Parts: sequence; structure tokens; C-alpha cells
Amino acid sequence: MCTAISFNAKNHYFGRNLDLDFSYNESVVITPRNFTFKMRCIDDITTHFAIIGMATVVDGVPLYYEATNENGLSIAGLNFPNNAHYNHKKGGVNNITPFEFIPYILSCCQTVDDAIKLLQNLNLVNINFSDALPLSPLHFFICDSKKAITVEPLKTGLKIYENPVGVLTNNPTFDWHLLNLQNYTALHSGIAENKLLKSFNQHNFSLGLGAVGLPGDFSSPSRFVRAVFVKENSPTDLENDSAITHFFHILSSVAMPKGCVQTERGEFEYTRYTCCCDTKKGDYYYTTYENPKITKISIRDFDLNSSEIYKIEAQ
Repeated sequence: MCTAISFNAKNHYFGRNLDLDFSYNESVVITPRNFTFKMRCIDDITTHFAIIGMATVVDGVPLYYEATNENGLSIAGLNFPNNAHYNHKKGGVNNITPFEFIPYILSCCQTVDDAIKLLQNLNLVNINFSDALPLSPLHFFICDSKKAITVEPLKTGLKIYENPVGVLTNNPTFDWHLLNLQNYTALHSGIAENKLLKSFNQHNFSLGLGAVGLPGDFSSPSRFVRAVFVKENSPTDLENDSAITHFFHILSSVAMPKGCVQTERGEFEYTRYTCCCDTKKGDYYYTTYENPKITKISIRDFDLNSSEIYKIEAQ
């Protein structure tokens, strides 16, 4: 399970929590403009925008969990079990595997609107990366500084939703999450009003009572509501360092401590890393469960015209 958000302060910031019960040895990966993405069903992509994000590198191929390109367009893939549906290869469309989706969009799109146009002729195909790495069921969060969308591959087709809250978690489908928000429209950050007993003047005994009813569990619907509440009540007049620190605090409100969420396999799922990208500068920040110190890696510190990826082991 995971949570991704888009946040506008003085700059635009994008990031996510990765919640898993195991590791794929993820690293921060910079893909320069001349690295060749070898595609399964379409022509290889030999030149493209530079990309930075967290990925597992297998046989020289960066399998991105989330990433941002040099124009500030960002994408995260989040777990979507029992809902994600991938198709057989079709004619007359661009057949893209789910593990190619992030680099494919980020290679040639500068904005969410560009991505929406590209998605009109896209088919996500059911081709595993390898026998050892079958496809993960995913839906996708795409954002820039002006807009966010959710992309869900369903049995009825590829669904594109406007995402007005700039948040995505996991199941159910995104339209359900938006409808569910109506259950929490009375929540606020201020003093609770007494609307129960007009004849009894009851005073608040604590701050924060306006948010009584905000869900505190770790399910994807609860994390969605909690992330929206915290994000929507966040200050936006923040300079860069303060905004980045605050971004991590937003995601910490939905982070999973080890021991609280147990999988069917008996393992514990927890927030393995949290990341934040200043999409204007291409500065990528992250923390890990073992190391809460924020580490910064800037895409500008690398030769973006190279043909070889840069891999920086997560600390």
C-alpha cells in the first residue's frame, strides 16, 4: 500500500510513501536523455527528457516506482490489486507494458495535458518483465504544478480521472474515494461547534476537536481521507526548505510503523521510504525507515546528455 501527493507552496512538490513488506533493493536512479529504453512492443526510445526517481534496476533497466522528468512532470505507480486489468496486444494503438508506463510518459511529455493526449492511444499490455518479475497490479498518479490526474487500467478500459485533491492511495477505485470524502466534509482544523445541545453551552476541553472523526487506521480509504485533510490544512506560503520539511510531515501522517499492518503472509508492511521532489529544480529528497535524515540528490549534478543511467544506493 502507498500514498502519493502533489503539493503547491512557493514551488511545486511531488512525492510518496512506499509501503511494502519486502524490498526490491531500490535506489535513486537518474536516467539521462540519451539512455535507450528498450521497449517490448514499440520502437525503442533513444532520446528523451531526463528523469529522476526511485527504481529497482534489473539487467540495466530502471523499473521506476515514481519519477519526475526535467520539465517537472511526475508519476507514481501505486498498488491496485484485484482492480488493475491489463490487456492483450492490440493493433492501431501504442502497446505499453505497465513497467514501461512511467518512462514512456515522462520521456516525451512536459505537462499533464500532454500525458492525457498520449493516453488516448495507449494500451497497457499483459507482458511480464521476466519469469522472476511478474507484473504488479497498479494505478497511476500523474501531476505537474497545475493539475493532477489518476489513471486506472480497468476491465472496462483505461480510465482517466481528474484528481482535484492531489492525493492517491490504493483500493477501491478513485471515484469511490472521491465519493467517500463526502462523509468527512464537516471536519475542520478549528474549534468544534456545539450543534448537539443548544440549551447547554459546552466548551471545548481540547484543541483539535473539529477533526473528531478523522480516520486513524492504515487502510487505503482512511489514509486517503487523512492525507487530504492534512494537505488541505497545510500552509502554502512556505519557502523551499520549510516546504520540503512540511511535505515530509504530511506524508508522515499516513506512514506505517512496522508492526501495525500484517499481510496474509504474516509479514509486516511498513513505510520503507518517503520521497519528495522539488519538480522545478529536479531536487529529489528521501528518507528511509532506518534513516529518517532527509537525503538530497539533484538531477543537475549529473551529465544529463549521457547514455548511461546513474544509480545511487538508498541510505
